Amino acid sequence: MLDKRCSGILLHPTSLPSRFGIGDLGDGAFRFIDFLADADQSVWQILPLGPTGFGNSPYLCYSALAINPWLISLDRLAEEGFLPPGLLDQAPPFTNPRVDYDQAIAYKSQVLKQAFAQFRTNIDPAIEQEFAEFCQAQSHWLEAYSLFMAIKEAHNGAGWHQWDKDIAWREPEALKVWGDRLKAEVLYHQFLQFLGFRQWQEVKAYANQRHIAIFGDLPIYVAHDSADVWANPENFCLDPETGEAAMMAGVPPDYFSTTGQLWGNPVYDWETLKATGFAWWIKRFKANLQYLDIVRIDHFRGFESYWGVPQGEATAENGEWYPALGQEFFQALGKALGNDLPIVAEDLGVITPEVEALRDEFNFPGMKVLHFAFDSDRGNSFLPFNYSNRNAVVYTGTHDNDTTAGWFYARSEEDQQKVLNYLGCMCEEGIHWSLIRLASGSVANLAIFPLQDILGLGNDCRMNLPGTVAGNWGWRYHPDQLNDWLSGHLSFITELYGRRIYHTN
Repeated sequence: MLDKRCSGILLHPTSLPSRFGIGDLGDGAFRFIDFLADADQSVWQILPLGPTGFGNSPYLCYSALAINPWLISLDRLAEEGFLPPGLLDQAPPFTNPRVDYDQAIAYKSQVLKQAFAQFRTNIDPAIEQEFAEFCQAQSHWLEAYSLFMAIKEAHNGAGWHQWDKDIAWREPEALKVWGDRLKAEVLYHQFLQFLGFRQWQEVKAYANQRHIAIFGDLPIYVAHDSADVWANPENFCLDPETGEAAMMAGVPPDYFSTTGQLWGNPVYDWETLKATGFAWWIKRFKANLQYLDIVRIDHFRGFESYWGVPQGEATAENGEWYPALGQEFFQALGKALGNDLPIVAEDLGVITPEVEALRDEFNFPGMKVLHFAFDSDRGNSFLPFNYSNRNAVVYTGTHDNDTTAGWFYARSEEDQQKVLNYLGCMCEEGIHWSLIRLASGSVANLAIFPLQDILGLGNDCRMNLPGTVAGNWGWRYHPDQLNDWLSGHLSFITELYGRRIYHTN
């Protein structure tokens, strides 16, 4: 798909319509795929699917490979007999138009436990066999993740480095004791993953059947408090006594931040990864490609060199650059998966010639964001006339940007005029369609638009405001907002700018 001229929509599944307070993998997902197909779109871009922790950020997950159980459709479980008849009729009203994480998680957790109880007492032999096959196929990560979650819950959510030392450092006897003690809880988390993967595979199969590719996100770093770090501590720079990150990830001070950004994730021990043939990373990619067709690597520049900040620092100021082994890793990945890797490089921010060389050596498309195009000189690389390579993905904005309408109307009159001067005029449908047209008309192979921009929504509907914790990841659309005019108009623009892919079946 990355070498074809096409377009798609960015929408995380939590933003789908659902009657249980959070978007899920039920009917809303299938109807959204129908909308994409009716609008002649070829790509559905999503954010990471992992189980989220504090702040509900999909970029801070308890596992890089698991699926968020709150995405499981309860309606589909009821249809398949996993729930007692009539149970969902007793659901509380979910009146908040945004994602109500607290209410949704409380209710869905209760219902999923009932599904698990029914699964254990009334096991369908065919489902039992399917579950056993899933657990075996995914055992390389599922066993550690399920035990991690069970132990974490037994510790009232405390991070793994706060557990007793024997289980924090996975001593064999402690693993056996905890595994025996929490056998039912471990099975429950395996069951949740079984349901989540089962439903997601059906959604993905339907999307692919309708000629829609799934484009997902793979953050370069994983959360410190995750099954990935707990189960594979040798791959990360950790304090051998406390388990804290001995070297933390982030980015240095720049024009936008005098103290830089300190993310707190542990950075990788690249030499250890190399000694194993990058086995952990290769398994991570293989696992992600089970449910994605295209992978965007968030913070791609960290594969060329990374900003490491010593333990104990409160800001990112006192870090330094260290070389990574991206070239050797991508060579190993190509040997394992084939050289035509379906990878997009998130190359935003301050990017060096060395990072560009790494991206181009493996022919990975980079990113262009139109919101960044109008506030410097004519050499701005985000201006479409400077796109020297079709091998790129152009966005109106990303999940970290304001909506296009919010972005434009927050600008001064002078800065709005800069945009209008470039466009020539604003099209009669509004600034959002003007930028959608600008992206569609560019030479970039793939153009992506957040659904908020298709709908022309303002800044109260943005998905994330970087650097803040509260109020993010909550936007959802109402099913009535998608209509025949929208799909028809987007189809017209897709055809107009040569982004419709014609299928023979």
